[in-house]
Amino acid sequence: MEFRAQARFVRVSPQKARLVLDLIKGRRVEDALNTLAFTNKRIAARVEKLLRSAVENANYLSSEKNIEVDVDNLYVKHAVANDGPRMKRIRPAPMGRAFRYVRRITHIDLILAERAKKNGDLATVVGETPAATRTAGKSAPAKKKAAAKASGAAKRKSTPKKKAAAR
Repeated sequence: MEFRAQARFVRVSPQKARLVLDLIKGRRVEDALNTLAFTNKRIAARVEKLLRSAVENANYLSSEKNIEVDVDNLYVKHAVANDGPRMKRIRPAPMGRAFRYVRRITHIDLILAERAKKNGDLATVVGETPAATRTAGKSAPAKKKAAAKASGAAKRKSTPKKKAAAR
């Protein structure tokens, strides 16, 4: 199960927010909170507040909808800083001119997920085969592809090449 939190219209550039979000992607919630507490960026406090909100969303949904969630087992699955609307501003310039500049705004999305119970592995992703089936051997579609490739190579080898007629 995934739990999310959003912060919209944050007055910081997305590039600066991504620097902090990259520090916490894939980490457990406790480690991420510790990292944010000691990060020397202005946006780190806002991201920490957002992370705590996502954890509280997980607590609320677990109690409200009777979903079994281990808060100690949560990790930051997805953290994105997207562009928001830009504020265009004008700065006075010499000789009566004006220079335009842009104030950027960010929308931050944070998604938490629960790690799988077995061996601390990540939850399986849709479309990805589990590790056990990958090590056991090739899957059926892969075997069909390999057989078709081999038969195509055999056909090419068996056909004789045409020789140029002597003049």
